[in-house]
Amino acid sequence: MARNPLASAFAKYVMEARVSDVGLITPTMRRIRLETDEPIAFPYRPGQHIRVQINDPLSVYGILRPSETLRTYTIWDLDPDRRALELRAHLYGGDGIGLRWVREAAPGDAVTFWWPQGDFFTQDDAPFHLFAGDETASAAFGPMLRGLGEGARVHGVLESESAEHDMPMPGPHELRRAHRRGAPAASSRTLLAAVAGLELPGNTGAAYLAGEARTCQMIRDYLVRERNWPRKAIKVKPFWTPGKRGLH
Repeated sequence: MARNPLASAFAKYVMEARVSDVGLITPTMRRIRLETDEPIAFPYRPGQHIRVQINDPLSVYGILRPSETLRTYTIWDLDPDRRALELRAHLYGGDGIGLRWVREAAPGDAVTFWWPQGDFFTQDDAPFHLFAGDETASAAFGPMLRGLGEGARVHGVLESESAEHDMPMPGPHELRRAHRRGAPAASSRTLLAAVAGLELPGNTGAAYLAGEARTCQMIRDYLVRERNWPRKAIKVKPFWTPGKRGLH
């Protein structure tokens, strides 16, 4: 079979791997471990992601339907020898190509992934850190919290449907938990109220908002309008929103 002439131009951004292990962390959070033959040479900061190739973006199909090619997953853990990484992904309702891959991934499956690094990681010199997000955000917040030193000042809330959906988070820092108990996850008033109830040491920290897009926007607007946060101090990472193709 003839090699796609565009492939060599993008080769430095692509790696081949195989699924070595899968399992459930909570009823709606699945872990997928990938192993590579070569060390993963890309630079990495906790909170960054890979893009798993579901369909070849350099194929005719991929060029005609670019939104049906790659899906983004945060790296939960990267082995010290850089030959394996673990992803965690939320099994929310729907049937998109990304969800199908997460549900069906099995040991032995070949995986091609791309590495656009992303800028969703902690600010080293922040006086304190504020985290707020839903179940999907926990996959990014876990490694970000793990990467902060014990002396870091951390505040925040993780929302989920109920306690059984709370994903365990690495120490030494803890976030409050908020539970929707049947309330909507989109435009979540539950998470907004939990953030409004936090006692924060001012507005000079760095905030990280992730999860459902409209909820993130509501919380960002609250911090800017009600708590006088500078907009540039707030990082937002929307992972999903109802009816939006391409957001996992």
